[in-house]
Amino acid sequence: MIKTALRAGGVLVTLSGLFFCGQGLGLIMWPAQSFMLAQGQWAIYGAIIALFGIGLIVFSRRF
Repeated sequence: MIKTALRAGGVLVTLSGLFFCGQGLGLIMWPAQSFMLAQGQWAIYGAIIALFGIGLIVFSRRF
């Protein structure tokens, strides 16, 4: 059960990080009033968050 929760959390964190990265790069321009649109720092933060999510997924597979 913990393994499944870690994996689901990892997937959600990875998707969130990719979304932030896409907004920071200007690839995802939604929502229109977001402060993260085309801001390079959010692309970096998003990539770090996505890597953390991938780490959770890998950890859950070895758990």
